[in-house]
Amino acid sequence: MAAEARSPRARYREQNRAEIKAAALQQLAEGGVQAVALTRIAKDMGLSGPALYRYFAGRDDLLSELIRDAYDEAAQAVEQAAAPPDGDPRAALHALADAYLGWAGAQPHRYLLIQGAPLPGYEAPPDTLLRARAAMGPFLKVFAAGVPAEALRPVVAEMTAWVREEEGVADWLAQHTGLAPHDEAAGVALAGTVLAWSQLHGTVSLEVSGQYAGMGHRARTLLTAQIDTLADSFQL
Repeated sequence: MAAEARSPRARYREQNRAEIKAAALQQLAEGGVQAVALTRIAKDMGLSGPALYRYFAGRDDLLSELIRDAYDEAAQAVEQAAAPPDGDPRAALHALADAYLGWAGAQPHRYLLIQGAPLPGYEAPPDTLLRARAAMGPFLKVFAAGVPAEALRPVVAEMTAWVREEEGVADWLAQHTGLAPHDEAAGVALAGTVLAWSQLHGTVSLEVSGQYAGMGHRARTLLTAQIDTLADSFQL
């Protein structure tokens, strides 16, 4: 059965929420998370302070929505790059890393919102963990077929224990790979993903914060070399 049409009031509410979030993103881009101010947004939109609070309970509520949106869009960007036509796992890994770097580079203010320094006193809602894992999920499938080098065995052992001890991690792994916690490939998939994610964020964070400026190389060139080295370590 087709979904019922939304009422004019519901459409008006969604439109105002979208405009409030757009205004907050503009403030975020101009001055970082500290610049997001509901009173200024209300003034710019011609709303009273109390009227704006009908759409968001406060700044933390608004920030949580922006964080959810950023994680979802990052996950979508990665997911769209998850299946190169040739099925080459190394090519898939490069495509995933490149997609994430592209997303972050195109909107660094949103990347820094979810991966930058935490805002004092703010605590992200629990569901953001699931959204963060969604962005990492496609990496699991690539590394599940890997054969780790001996030096990586301690990391694999820790990841194996992690997936066997935490049901949420096991569910996440199964969703993207179909692997059960007792499968030897489960720890391998997690180890590769955690290592790739760590290297990816190191490079992306330095790039979006301008730390590579004047250093004579591009972040994408560096990331390509890092991914190749990691792929070699897992015989991909």
